[in-house]
Amino acid sequence: MLYNSKSDWTASQSKSIMLFGMSGLGKTYISELLRNNGDWFHYSVDYRIGTRYMGEHIADNFKKEAMSNPFLANLLQTDAIYISANMKFSDLSPLSSYLGKPGDPSKGGIPFKEYLRRQRLHRDAETNAMLDTVHFIQRAKSLYDYDKFVCDTSGSIVEIVDCNDKNDNVMKTLSQYVLPVWIEGTEEHAEELVKRFIKSPKPMYYNEKFLIECWDNFLKEKSISESKVDPNEFIIWGYRKLLENRSPRYRKIAKDWGITLKASDVATVRSADEFKSLISANLEG
Repeated sequence: MLYNSKSDWTASQSKSIMLFGMSGLGKTYISELLRNNGDWFHYSVDYRIGTRYMGEHIADNFKKEAMSNPFLANLLQTDAIYISANMKFSDLSPLSSYLGKPGDPSKGGIPFKEYLRRQRLHRDAETNAMLDTVHFIQRAKSLYDYDKFVCDTSGSIVEIVDCNDKNDNVMKTLSQYVLPVWIEGTEEHAEELVKRFIKSPKPMYYNEKFLIECWDNFLKEKSISESKVDPNEFIIWGYRKLLENRSPRYRKIAKDWGITLKASDVATVRSADEFKSLISANLEG
């Protein structure tokens, strides 16, 4: 690890961490707290995905919808209006809307084949955005003189790395520059995450094999055709399956590459110093 002991962490003036785990357990909360402290650079992987790598796809999707309206179509064709996504660290809805939900078009769904295509775009975008972490650590120092860096990852990091491969390119590269920190939730947290997800779905990327299995099982369980699937029902059903599937893989990454923090402990943190102490308390030696 980048910091092999409490003394390594405490003595180092430059501190770089990578927060990972399911969305809603405190990654962005801690990242914003550290950034607002004034001396931490906050790199959001989801924001990078939505702007650098998926921005054009997202904007084109908006334009396609606008072109179905004759009034807006005319304005677009004459360059009288401009359409783009207003992506924010705290609001990833443009990315969510692009990824979409498979199922009945009359209920806002998209064909499963198109859903898979968009998932593949997200996979490539997330891999690139994760590897961009190294560039942003260097950029944060050279441009803004930041010695402290927090990488706020997407919850789907486990889908783009092989947790059983100690030579995985993404983790092997990043572990040289950041300390991976898993924020671990409980079963109670999982139920709360499902409730939050129902109210405000976030960008979700599934391992393709797992996604296809979920889709096939859902169709069999409900005895319906693809075009009759309620998009919201499937996405919530799939999210529950995803929570169960990801947890052991998060744990494996933390065991082999980093450390684990309890979500309940993270929720009590109110300052950058408190968080640094929490990291220290969970490092050996």
